[in-house]
Amino acid sequence: MDWQPFAAMNLLRNPFGELTRDDRVRAAVVDVAHCIDRLQQPQTALQFIADCGRGKTTHLLSIAAQAPEAAYVYLPEDERCPPIPHGQPLLIDEAQRLPWLVRRRAFARGGALVLGTHVDLTGPLRRAGYRVWTYHVGQDLTAERLAQMLNRRIQLAQLRSGTIPQISEAEAADWMARHGSDIRAIEFDLYERFQQQIGVG
Repeated sequence: MDWQPFAAMNLLRNPFGELTRDDRVRAAVVDVAHCIDRLQQPQTALQFIADCGRGKTTHLLSIAAQAPEAAYVYLPEDERCPPIPHGQPLLIDEAQRLPWLVRRRAFARGGALVLGTHVDLTGPLRRAGYRVWTYHVGQDLTAERLAQMLNRRIQLAQLRSGTIPQISEAEAADWMARHGSDIRAIEFDLYERFQQQIGVG
């Protein structure tokens, strides 16, 4: 495997490239046990609020991975709303894009909901009879936790046993000084850095 571009760093690939859904869950540094507990209560909704790149999707996928009957749907921008599946819980990513009538029907089902959203949907959720728990994603991000997240991605790309690159807490603090809690922007910059190290990009 030494012919691979990243083999000199003991990596299979650029660790900050696109991940599969399963790898996103494996790379997650989140604790959703309390979320799973809350979803056992009747007519409960959890909403994860943040701008793009802060980790809303990671939280939703991590919850879905622990709920065998869950259904996850992503609402793309500037495209027709996809069918809303049935699941327990139902996880809707980019829920602020739900058309009003679709949202009303989905909320009227009464099952457990988990939403990733840019806007607070407490009002319509409560009008539909939900008890709402709100999480503002990214506000508690620290350099220590960011370093853990970035190093987890590097570990997932490890080629064989041995030394691999590491992101120090000091480096993570520097990235946060540049991008704040925008993890996606940090990962994009790191992708470019790793590409440059093999002479690409």
